[in-house]
Amino acid sequence: MTKADRLRAVMAAEGDAVRENTQGFNEGRYQSVERLEDYEELKTTARAIKEDAIERLPELIEELRDSIEARGGTVYIADDPEEANEYVKEVVADRGAERVVKSKSMTSEEIEVNEALESAGVDVLETDLGEWVLQVADEAPSHIVAPAIHKSRADIARLFNERFDPDEPLETAEELTAFAREYLGERIRQAEVGMTGANFITADTGTMALVTSEGNARKTVAATDTQIAVSGVEKVVPSVEDLQPFVELIGRSGTGQDITSYISLFTPPVGTPTVDFDDDVTPLSAFDDDRDFHLVLIDNGRMAMRQDDDLRETLYCIRCSACSNSCANFQQVGGHAFGGETYSGGIATGWEAGVEGLDTAAEFNDLCTGCSRCVEACPVGIDIPWINTVVRDRINHSGEADGFDFLVDGLSPDEETGAPPLQKRFFGNFETVAKIGSALAPASNWLAARTVSRRLLERLLGIERRRALPAFQRETFTDWFEARSTTVEDPRRRVVLYPDLYTNHVHVERGKAAVRVLEALDVDVVLASAPSSGRAPLSQGMIATARDHAERVAAALEGPIADGRDVVVVEPSDHALFEREYEQLLDETAHERLASNSFEILEYVFGLLENGAPTDALVQGEGQKIAYHSHCQQRTLGLEAHTVAVLETLGYDVVTSDVECCGMAGSFGYKTDYYDVSMAVGEELRTQLTDTDTRDRTVVASGTSCLDQLDDLLERPTSHPIQLLDPS
Repeated sequence: MTKADRLRAVMAAEGDAVRENTQGFNEGRYQSVERLEDYEELKTTARAIKEDAIERLPELIEELRDSIEARGGTVYIADDPEEANEYVKEVVADRGAERVVKSKSMTSEEIEVNEALESAGVDVLETDLGEWVLQVADEAPSHIVAPAIHKSRADIARLFNERFDPDEPLETAEELTAFAREYLGERIRQAEVGMTGANFITADTGTMALVTSEGNARKTVAATDTQIAVSGVEKVVPSVEDLQPFVELIGRSGTGQDITSYISLFTPPVGTPTVDFDDDVTPLSAFDDDRDFHLVLIDNGRMAMRQDDDLRETLYCIRCSACSNSCANFQQVGGHAFGGETYSGGIATGWEAGVEGLDTAAEFNDLCTGCSRCVEACPVGIDIPWINTVVRDRINHSGEADGFDFLVDGLSPDEETGAPPLQKRFFGNFETVAKIGSALAPASNWLAARTVSRRLLERLLGIERRRALPAFQRETFTDWFEARSTTVEDPRRRVVLYPDLYTNHVHVERGKAAVRVLEALDVDVVLASAPSSGRAPLSQGMIATARDHAERVAAALEGPIADGRDVVVVEPSDHALFEREYEQLLDETAHERLASNSFEILEYVFGLLENGAPTDALVQGEGQKIAYHSHCQQRTLGLEAHTVAVLETLGYDVVTSDVECCGMAGSFGYKTDYYDVSMAVGEELRTQLTDTDTRDRTVVASGTSCLDQLDDLLERPTSHPIQLLDPS
């Protein structure tokens, strides 16, 4: 089965349930954090705590060991899953236990402790409802927080009825939960050992914080006289006081709850009474220290990740699932496709690369398109797209040369020392393709559209034949600009316009419109003589090539900036690159200079109008009805409102799309493996733009990818907002 076939199968079987639930969680997050006045401050505090904790991790682990041992507990540090499982089996055997009951724990999934115990003849029972459903179904979790998110109520009812054959068929949610409560409750009472994970562990007291939506974690501790807590070493924080921001953030970020149902703080409970379920008179034992406590701290690659500058941030993760819920691709396919051996969603690439290896991460890494929505959603601000890009780069360098590499050798002036797959080399060197395409247009467009050409492109480069290809223009934007001789006398501002790859070679008219609009507002315009931004190679994990582009762009723009010119960018993804990713590719001074002097085109027009530029110099809307879709990276930079404000100031009747992703994501939507995912993401946008309120409106979008996707989704023309303002 090809990757495309597997993704289609997952979407068909699980997509509806995953999409409904993750979008619900994501919407809940928006509403919940809006009610939190100090949200950004809490995020800053939480990140600072994690940064400090990971920096001081070895000493905090020793402090934690001392704290727990002083309270009668035991700490065991395992290098890998095998060591952890052997220790757990020894504890269970020493207790003479026949059953272990567990609360939800992704770390226990990582080390596969259930399988280890079952191989030793121990009955293991998951007590979290979702985890138990999957245990009954013999399936892996598809979500970090809601493991059975891919199953509907009807799916679970069918599973329970087939497996347990109840006297009366189970149908409603109430019937299903009542059955599970009774079934699990009886078996929890019979268990000898309880196993939990830990969301956080404080070094000062050994206190474990468990954040759950059900009471099973408490039951597994209270009902048994032996507790084993399994946790990754990264869960250690310095003090109990440090828990506060995480308690505020974790529920809001993951499921949109202001606070989760149960927040349990367990300080090694060796002196806590156990429960005798057969004693109706005095069910609690005397305080005779008869409870046994074991903390198993697991390394399994984490300490190496701590020393890795690019993977280190992964250890800040608090497993809230916000990155998954906010990701348009995850919303379509869930964790069974967008995930590895244990972890799923955007952050999974870092985890799987660190604890399993690059081969595992490579299976799903390309489902991250780098849109950066997850960065805003993450309660500790992890740069998840960069982690995914770094891992993609390492995967590229771990592979062998493609047998067809010779086909693009002349087209790939990249800086890569490894052997990226042929497809990645093609898209990563798209600047060269565009130059050749324009030089040979219109013949190049005619040739690319032939059926035989599309079949070859699909076979050799994995370019989906159903996707319309860009039409290169013979006269580039640069050619047009250099042939002009117009100047602005006594300019209001002076700018250097950056000609992104598509504006220069494909969507030339929007570049012309940008120049005419700026000049109409008394702005003196020159065109940057700079290479493509590096967005194309960066999206393919070709970091060396992207860095080379970034350095040359920064060098080309240094002079105009020093001369007092503002940098104006038409393409939002390139502007986002200057603002965000260049921080990873350039030295601090060069990045700061470029980022602080760069503006997206409608952001810049907004500023001009706000500062007195004449609105009558531009085309007036006169009530023309517009349906506007903002680029995802434009949203994460907080720039959507500028475009809407400009259009409304000029008299346009604007309806904005609340669909956060069109699904195209640059080269992602062109690839055969991901075309169906791309179109599935886009379907929500298509539906919104063809309903009764929007079907007769002019569709406007800011991003190249958005416009390309909309052209394939809709049967009416689209345009960039700058073209609506063009006074020509």
